[in-house]
Amino acid sequence: MHTDKYLKIHLTLLLLVTVVFIWSIIKPVSYLDWLAEVSPGVIAVITVTAIYNKFRFTTLSYFIIALLSILTFIGGHYTYSEVPLFNWIKEEFHLQRNHYDRFGHFLKGLMAIVVREILLHKTPLTRGAWLSGITISIMLAIAAFYEIIEWLSTKISKGGKVSKDFLGMQGDKWDAQWDMFLALIGTILALLLFTKLHDKLIRKQAK
Repeated sequence: MHTDKYLKIHLTLLLLVTVVFIWSIIKPVSYLDWLAEVSPGVIAVITVTAIYNKFRFTTLSYFIIALLSILTFIGGHYTYSEVPLFNWIKEEFHLQRNHYDRFGHFLKGLMAIVVREILLHKTPLTRGAWLSGITISIMLAIAAFYEIIEWLSTKISKGGKVSKDFLGMQGDKWDAQWDMFLALIGTILALLLFTKLHDKLIRKQAK
């Protein structure tokens, strides 16, 4: 019964992600930018779906993967620097930039829970400081790698409009550092807020 309950939740999340994905592909600002932005989310969804019967994540992890995928689909549709809600926030509060990309990098810290779950299941690591420290290190590595990919995109396309939209600096020369810092803060907060719940869900799933 519990398995059927979780399966329905997971299928609902997959359906929601699929609907947003289909919406995102309809007349995006730029199809090349859309492809660059949505690729991580698409790869993540395809991967967890393909291994579903071999490696079952907790529902919390699936929720995080769904949420972050949807964020990339929205960013891909509008480009991260032109998401309407955050343009409204920018104008309403007289901000210097659209902060959707910063918001996204902060929320990417939630992936720490997914990384933590993989480490618990696939390595000899046990709960404690080492697990948290290695999880944080992996998340920082992922954040840095993403910034390298963005930088390389500007070099390959020689600073074209698509690469600038993908980079999303909006005139801030410290944009990459801000993105990595926010991912770090998001990671630490995710571990502080969700570790106990995550452990409870893992134990419950094991039964």
